[in-house]
Amino acid sequence: MAERREAELYPPVKALLERQGYVVKGEVGAADVVARRGDEAPVIVELKRGFALSLYTQAVARLALTDHVYIAVPRPTGRTARRALRDNRALCRRLGLGLILVRADGLAEVNCDPGPYAPRKSPRKAARLLREFDRLSGDPNAGGATRHGIVTGYRQDALRCAGFLARHGAARGAVVARETGVAAATRLMADNHYGWFRRVTRGVYELSEDGQSGLADWAYSLGD
Repeated sequence: MAERREAELYPPVKALLERQGYVVKGEVGAADVVARRGDEAPVIVELKRGFALSLYTQAVARLALTDHVYIAVPRPTGRTARRALRDNRALCRRLGLGLILVRADGLAEVNCDPGPYAPRKSPRKAARLLREFDRLSGDPNAGGATRHGIVTGYRQDALRCAGFLARHGAARGAVVARETGVAAATRLMADNHYGWFRRVTRGVYELSEDGQSGLADWAYSLGD
């Protein structure tokens, strides 16, 4: 869909609100759209050609005037549309804003309404985060700054296995597990996610050329 000018969003948004019994006017004070229905609190809509920080800043400022604040943008299209919509809808809910989407055919639809937001906690995701925290040795990512990417506990385990094979040559997975403390060493080397290991015989692995390069690139990340 070709990028729409903000002025082109106004007629569909106005029509949507008028169908619900509102009297609608554009460019009232600092607000793009203001709607009134009897003695109810006004509805304010901020229009933008796409999701942007400035749009959220403007909309949050309008919450000082009314609790009924929406942002209106063209409905996202393309490969990343679903994720963009999901993430921005979540942000709207977090900020207490409503979201209106204007379709390519000119119809405006309410995607979510404004209101208090109480996010549901996920014990499963929290437990996963804490497990990764405990598994990760040291602080190898330095707040996001790394040489080759993000260091995970899994990668550190792979490095320990690779380091053992580099020092001792081919070995059984059980020996690697015992000597490195990586309980899942055999499975890790069998899965060979990074291409660092080569199967010699059943249960016996050696370091591949990619593994030697991996050790050189990532050895700094071990917090042992």
